[in-house]
Amino acid sequence: MATNNHSRVPTDSKKFRTLTPLLKSHTVSIHHLLENLSDSKTLQMTLDSLSNMLPYILSFKKVVREVIRSVASVWSDSANNDGTRVSAFLVLRRLVVIADPSIREAVLKQVYQGLVKSARNTTIHNIQGINLMKNTAAELWGIDPTVGYTTGFGFIRQLAIHLRTSITNKTKDSYKTVYNWQYIHSLDFWSRVISMHCESLREAEAGKPSPLRPLIYPVVQVTLGAMRLIPTSQYFPLRFQLIRSLLRIAQATSTYIPLAPALVEVLNSAEMKKPPKPSTLKALDFSISIRASKAFLRTRIYQDGIGEQVAELLAEFFILWTKNIAFPELALPVIVMLKRWVKAITKKSSGNKNTKVSSLIALLVQKLEANSRWVEEKRNKVEFAPNNRAGVESFLKDVEWDKSPLGAFVAGQRKSREQKQKLLEEARKTEDRKRKESEKHEKSNGEVFAAEDDDEDEEEEVDLDGLSDEDLEMDDDDEEESDDE
Repeated sequence: MATNNHSRVPTDSKKFRTLTPLLKSHTVSIHHLLENLSDSKTLQMTLDSLSNMLPYILSFKKVVREVIRSVASVWSDSANNDGTRVSAFLVLRRLVVIADPSIREAVLKQVYQGLVKSARNTTIHNIQGINLMKNTAAELWGIDPTVGYTTGFGFIRQLAIHLRTSITNKTKDSYKTVYNWQYIHSLDFWSRVISMHCESLREAEAGKPSPLRPLIYPVVQVTLGAMRLIPTSQYFPLRFQLIRSLLRIAQATSTYIPLAPALVEVLNSAEMKKPPKPSTLKALDFSISIRASKAFLRTRIYQDGIGEQVAELLAEFFILWTKNIAFPELALPVIVMLKRWVKAITKKSSGNKNTKVSSLIALLVQKLEANSRWVEEKRNKVEFAPNNRAGVESFLKDVEWDKSPLGAFVAGQRKSREQKQKLLEEARKTEDRKRKESEKHEKSNGEVFAAEDDDEDEEEEVDLDGLSDEDLEMDDDDEEESDDE
């Protein structure tokens, strides 16, 4: 009964009917093991053995659904190491490859529910695990795009309903159904699914658009709606998270998404116009934040962080169109607004007196203007008309993006951010290692003290046990003699 990823075991043979009770029993035992094992090596070995059995148990629908649930639980458990979670993912992936549409749908639903459940809290310690889940799960949606589209559309529709309910029900806490990590990670996950399977180059190689491409519009609309639900400065970190998700879609699918207005709106907020207050707070980590506490509002550290995020995201947005023949017209309105903002905040009487942020935005304006002049020089030499679609699409096609004025600037900025992130990650790991060593040292010292106390107790017991009956009697006599004296 040799199988490959695409074959199914014939279930009508006499030999298979004989093995059926044994296969069911063994699979149920593995299911119980997966729910109770904690050792990573044993878990991986169990998952590997289950992967080889999958073709033989596909006809046991009820058992397979239980197995899907337990394997998805292992995959989504942050307590497991990456190797164990990848082994669980490979089992789920093979099921999607060899199973029928109903089982595929069950796998996709269980995976999505596991992802959402595990993304309730996000910290610097579990963000990598959450990203691992999002990247691996996104791959499953492209194996059977038809099933992927139907399940994806249903989940995205749920997100849209939550958003609509938050907008229509004007209660005090209605926004909390949208402004939480689970919702943000869900939108980010769908951006990864789309960017992975609707990539322009991938579709060009296939010769047809991806069946998942119709999901682009609803995902973008829901994300833009969520971004503007509460446009206060406290939720600027959430806005930046969602903009990064939309940038991923725009880059992969070559879809124009108007993100510049959302970023210019941040600059025009009261948070960025007024002079900041000094603060001793630690800088906010925007990569793991969707909300800033009230202590950060109107402080210099928060204003600096927002300015850096806006400058970075605006540059990342325009870099998508740095070689586009219409770049000067696309950048002009934003350049005008940014110049007005810089002029307004650098006034001695009413400016925010934050030279760091104003210099960041002024530098970005310079690069945008330089890129506009570069594109204008190039397109002055072309001979095709604007209605020549082929000519427009092939404009600067042979030029690398990082050879443009804006591209060279963004490439340098990315490199410096990567180096900074690497240093921060090394510092965090060193701090974690020191903390663990300190805890281990304190624990070992506690055990030593406890052992010393035990030794003393044992010595006293030995002394008492070592006394014979005569010794005890002698002690009594001594006591009587001393009494007589």
